[in-house]
Formats: sequence, structure tokens, C-alpha cells
Amino acid sequence: MAKAKGPKRPTRDEFEMEELGERLVEAQQEELQIKLIVWNWDQPVLGRITKMDSRTKSVHMEYKGNITKVHFMDIMKIQSIDA
Repeated sequence: MAKAKGPKRPTRDEFEMEELGERLVEAQQEELQIKLIVWNWDQPVLGRITKMDSRTKSVHMEYKGNITKVHFMDIMKIQSIDA
């Protein structure tokens, strides 16, 4: 018997994924404080991008000395934080 799975991640087209990637690169290069809305997470992730790992397809966010790793495909939205 198949195991019941939780909700599926919403699908996005290639254009949306490319735009998301460009915004992440820009935020990393300009060392911007951003907020990531992550699929199936209760809280957004705040901070600066310290690393984008192409091997694991994850984005490493640093906030107040803590590193949070977020899978690229789970990022739903990027918002800038006014300094």
C-alpha cells in the first residue's frame, strides 16, 4: 500500500525559476538583506546570502550569526528588507 504524502510544492514555469535565480544572484552580489518565503515553512527566512551551492541546489542564508540552508526549489518568493 502506498504511503500518503503531504501537500505538493506548487509548480512554476522556467521563466519564474530563472527570474528567482537572477534575484538571488543580485541579492548575493549586493549583499542585500532579504526575506525568503519558503514552501511549507511556518516562518520566512531573513538575512544575507552567504553561499549558493550548485551541488546541493541550496541557498545559505546568514542572520545574526546563524546559517540556514534553503533548497532552491522550495523558495517561493524573495522580498527585500528596508534597512
